[in-house]
Amino acid sequence: MPASPLLKRLFVGRALTNERLGETMLPKRIALPVFASDALSSNAYATQEILLVLALGGFSLYQYGVWVALAVALVYFTVIASYRQTVHAYPGGGGDYEVVSENLGPNWGVFVASALLIDYVLTVAVSISAAVANLGSIIPFVEYHNVWFAVGLIALVMLMNLRGVKESGAFFAIPVYLFIASIFAMMGWAAVEVLVFGETLLAESAGWEIVAENSFAGLALAFLVARAFSSGTTALTGIEAVANGVPAFREPKSKNAATTLALLGVISMAMFAGITWLAIKTQVKVTSIDADLIGLPEGQAQKTVIVQIADAVFHRNAIPVLVVAIATATILALAANTAFTGFPVLGSVLARDGYLPKQLHTRGDRLAFSNGIMSLAALAVVLVIVFQADVSSLIQLYIIGVFISFTLSQIGMVRHWNRLLRDEQSPAVRRPMFRSRLVNLIGLAMTGSVLVIVLVTKFTKGAWIVVVLIPLIYVVMKAINRHYERVRTEMLTYGDEKVTLPARVHVIVLVSKVHKPALRAISYARASRPTVIEAVTVDVDHSETRILEREWERQGIPIPLKVLASPYREVTRPVLDYVKALREESPQDVVTIFIPEYVVGRWWEQLLHNQSALRLKSRLLFVPGVMVTSVPWRLGSSKEDV
Repeated sequence: MPASPLLKRLFVGRALTNERLGETMLPKRIALPVFASDALSSNAYATQEILLVLALGGFSLYQYGVWVALAVALVYFTVIASYRQTVHAYPGGGGDYEVVSENLGPNWGVFVASALLIDYVLTVAVSISAAVANLGSIIPFVEYHNVWFAVGLIALVMLMNLRGVKESGAFFAIPVYLFIASIFAMMGWAAVEVLVFGETLLAESAGWEIVAENSFAGLALAFLVARAFSSGTTALTGIEAVANGVPAFREPKSKNAATTLALLGVISMAMFAGITWLAIKTQVKVTSIDADLIGLPEGQAQKTVIVQIADAVFHRNAIPVLVVAIATATILALAANTAFTGFPVLGSVLARDGYLPKQLHTRGDRLAFSNGIMSLAALAVVLVIVFQADVSSLIQLYIIGVFISFTLSQIGMVRHWNRLLRDEQSPAVRRPMFRSRLVNLIGLAMTGSVLVIVLVTKFTKGAWIVVVLIPLIYVVMKAINRHYERVRTEMLTYGDEKVTLPARVHVIVLVSKVHKPALRAISYARASRPTVIEAVTVDVDHSETRILEREWERQGIPIPLKVLASPYREVTRPVLDYVKALREESPQDVVTIFIPEYVVGRWWEQLLHNQSALRLKSRLLFVPGVMVTSVPWRLGSSKEDV
């Protein structure tokens, strides 16, 4: 087996047949970590992002943290309830794209898809960067080389997903459940310490001071709290992934997806509430700029909120703190898995509808959408490098796309219920429809309000980049769709097309030497019984051309040899000019060019052969009435790999 297929099997695994697609469907216990790891992992930084914003006004503003968290939780449960309606109504896997396309029109559907694609890329970049930041809180070496660790983690998650959804899901389930268990264990231990033993839990930074950037009151305070709320809504990212991934669930798909959403809501918000309560209780202090935190030892980076809480709850005991830190870093890295599951599926649906390249629609060896997985990894790596894996910078770009899709999806669902209610007369059937529409109306009001808050509070902090990118990607996808439509229209047959035979077939065999590949090409060309046949060579070296002519005569090759002059030692241009001249002289003729090519067995040998042939073929493709035939000659190295 050649080296590249061997490596592919080693990292990706053996190819699976189409008949085994059913085996890749996920039970709820695996679907939860696969589709909800992003939403669950958001708890690792959602509270921290709230406190970072409130810290701009000093530690006294932390009192608003609980109220901000309650508002986030309220929106969270509303969105969960709304998406439970979606998975029942639209089990096809298009999620927000399908809902919006059907109810608001294809243009709005493409707009939502643009927002979701950006958000999936940001999910990978933010989650991986946050994972590295958490690991860097306990291992300084990781902090100093955070970008390369982030790139490495993206590559690792990509490889796992290339092995297939079920296999990667089973692998990722353990760390996701470990994270859930470690956070609930930390919360439970803290509750025992505080409520039973009356302990006072204080974080390492409890005695430090925050230098307020400004004093906030009135409208300025309201704006700051709103900004903290918009940062906290990062906890909602990933909910839409379950709606997009319904086809990957075992039967009954919609019911299992709805149950998974309910479990996600309960587990995630319990964790978010507990982490926020502990952050306030232990008096954790974090700031965007190290210099604003008086008491932070010089040269020491700020620890994440999760690590500081664990340090306080477990009284600086290194082992449980290390477990929490590693579990948090692991799930943050695996949170990217949600995007690696959602992005390729959405990309496949868009490719099916002609808005993205068709290559994204096909499944790879392991029945995963390999091209989508690799595309997502490449885009995320670019973001991580550009923003130097800085979570605070990346987080400003985050959430915009999610709430655009949330809001438009709720509008689409309201229209969906309105349409069904117009056609349904039975009171028993209409009642649950009314309830479902009410849920989506409340969801629309909340997600729409959050979208406005997020846009206003984050626009100047970097969100403008996403606001520009979404329409840009929309325009690109519409252009791709127009291209595919033009090609489809061009290729249509209407039943009355006549197949016109060429007047003559003029065959050209390109030769550079009289050797076995050239003689085989001549034999195949003669076997096609053309009207005219000739061999053509380009005179780039006079002495070699003379040798070729003498050998041609000596062997008595029964077709004429034509020599094309090339004063500038080019090969491609003289052949193109000659072929075009033949076409102009006889436009009804077909010119067929036979090109001898080497078949090699090693990748580096390909670099040493066939380069002129590749250039020539790429140029001849654009000449009308010209056919190109490659005549292979297998070298010894290729035979070794058979």
